[in-house]
Amino acid sequence: MKPSPMARVWQEVDVYLNEADLGWQLLIIAGCLLLALLGERLLLRHQPVEGRAWELGRRGLKRIAFPLLALLLVLLARAVAGEWISVGLFALAMPLLASLAVIRIVFYVLRVSLVGAAWLASFERVFALMVWAIVALHILGLLPEVIAVIESVSFNIGKQKLNLWHLLQGLVAVMATVLAALWLSSTIEARLEGAVGLDDNLRQVFARLTKALLILLAVLIVLPLVGIDLTTLSVFGGALGVGLGFGLQKIASNYVSGFIILLDHSIRIGNTITVGADRGVVTRITTRYTVVKNATGVEALVPNELLVGSVVQNESYSDPKVRIALPVQVSYDSDLERAMAIMMAAVQAQERVLADPPPAVFLKEFADSGINLELGVWIADPGNGTSPLRSEINLAIWRDFKQAGIAIPFPQREIRILGGAQGAPEIR
Repeated sequence: MKPSPMARVWQEVDVYLNEADLGWQLLIIAGCLLLALLGERLLLRHQPVEGRAWELGRRGLKRIAFPLLALLLVLLARAVAGEWISVGLFALAMPLLASLAVIRIVFYVLRVSLVGAAWLASFERVFALMVWAIVALHILGLLPEVIAVIESVSFNIGKQKLNLWHLLQGLVAVMATVLAALWLSSTIEARLEGAVGLDDNLRQVFARLTKALLILLAVLIVLPLVGIDLTTLSVFGGALGVGLGFGLQKIASNYVSGFIILLDHSIRIGNTITVGADRGVVTRITTRYTVVKNATGVEALVPNELLVGSVVQNESYSDPKVRIALPVQVSYDSDLERAMAIMMAAVQAQERVLADPPPAVFLKEFADSGINLELGVWIADPGNGTSPLRSEINLAIWRDFKQAGIAIPFPQREIRILGGAQGAPEIR
């Protein structure tokens, strides 16, 4: 009678526990692990040359140095110690160390390619459990039976008959090739960042197009290699097209608009723009939205479609200089020439105010309560905000007006009583 899977598991565990020279094997494996730790520290002690490529290489070496060194030492120890003692326990240590190296390599590539992805930490634990489970099944000799059970689940897609094992193979192959594509695209992006004279918008366009094309090419190459006919995916392609035409049209529109913005240079990172009620500095342009950070630190995520299809005020599109108007009202009894001279003097101490074009004071109109003046100044850094500059200039004008005896009027109502004390008051 064939033993059950659990009985076979206990048999395998009992074989390892009763392995000859168990103590010596554990001691040698522990020594290999300790030497691997020391070797890792020696490798990482050297200070690399500055640069993104060297930094990526150092971080990658830090992730995989220990399992690879430990695996190499265990292989050498097995070859040497096999002359005197039993080395059956080494067969258990080698696949465990190899799987640890694979896990670390895969997630190092993911962390480099998908910077800022919050789901990587939880996915790494799930992926590690899956790899350890496969290794455990292989060690216990149960992996062929599990594969046979998976292969028994079959179904038809069009004229092609597939089983669950084929789909899992395809999924693993696609994941591997996509990881390679992501790693290659991150390398190309690093090269683009170091390119001298290349426009920032074009750099982002090339990086995103490269990533999309490499991922698409990886999928198209690997699926036929694992026996999946690409013509069977035409149904899914049609469904995706219908979805894009209805539910995903906004996402597709924002995606295309993002490339248009990057290609026509209408909006760049660092520009100060106003769209609708949002005004601020562009800090990031993604495929779906553009981040606009206002003076209070609040970031608005503006859909790219809105930036393409509506009026956008770009204060630094062709020239970063903008004009700021500061209205001031003085009374009719004031010395206008003196007031205008004080207003001009108030901007001379401001470093942000440009000398070309020069500041100027204008008499706007004769209003009901006083004479309206306007001080116009030009600045070259509107992204730093205008409120602090307005406050400093207005405060200087107020201080100098008080010293010069120039009054700033306010709305007043005059009441006259006609006809003496017996008549009713009349308000005008």
